Formats: sequence, structure tokens, C-alpha cells
Amino acid sequence: MDDAERAARGMRVRREVLGDAHVDRAVANTTSVTADFQDFITRYAWGEVWSRPGLSRAERSMITLTALVVMRQDEELAMHLRAALRNGLTAGQISEVLLHTAVYAGVPAANRAFAVANRVLGEEGQAG
Repeated sequence: MDDAERAARGMRVRREVLGDAHVDRAVANTTSVTADFQDFITRYAWGEVWSRPGLSRAERSMITLTALVVMRQDEELAMHLRAALRNGLTAGQISEVLLHTAVYAGVPAANRAFAVANRVLGEEGQAG
């Protein structure tokens, strides 16, 4: 597969996972400083890793949420919480991921993640 095919596949998967509105904003905000980065994440993160057959998108979302909690990346966590819903995770499953992460990443990181999740799930009409 060449770079153009990888980029096309990556853009398709990126849109399916993150939604057109998010990707359209990212593309619209691309500058000469960020263009290579946007190309990189589209081809490799989305066109290679997220496109692999070994895990479902829901499983990839669970892994991604965990990594973002550990790194305390709240903005990315919010974006990937929305993606997790799009990938079929329920609010209950997201809660379980965050609870499980608390054991390994620490209560403060999970506490912060639960606050982000409450906000995002509320915005998405998924709060319980």
C-alpha cells in the first residue's frame, strides 16, 4: 500500500471514529506548521494502527481511553470518549474502563477522568 492509499484509508477511518465535524475542524485548522503532523496521524495512527484487523474499534477505544487517563490528557480523553460511544461502548462500559484504570493508574487520574466522562456523557445525552 502506498502513502496515498494509506492516507485515504486513514481519513475514512478517522472520520468513522471521530466524526466528520471533528475531522473537518482539524483539517480546516491545519497550518503550514501542523500539515505534516496531520498527514502523519492520518496515515499512521488511522491508516495503519486503527485499521489493523487484530482488535475491534471498541477494544481500541478502551485501550486509548486508558492511555489518555494515564497521561492525563483531558482534551484528547474527551474527544476519544465521544469516539468510544461512536465505536459502540456504553456509558457503563466506559465507567468500567475508568474504574479498572484507577487500580493501575491511580485514583487521582481516574477521578479526573470520571469528571471529564461525566461532562462528555452529559453532553452526548448518555449520562445516567
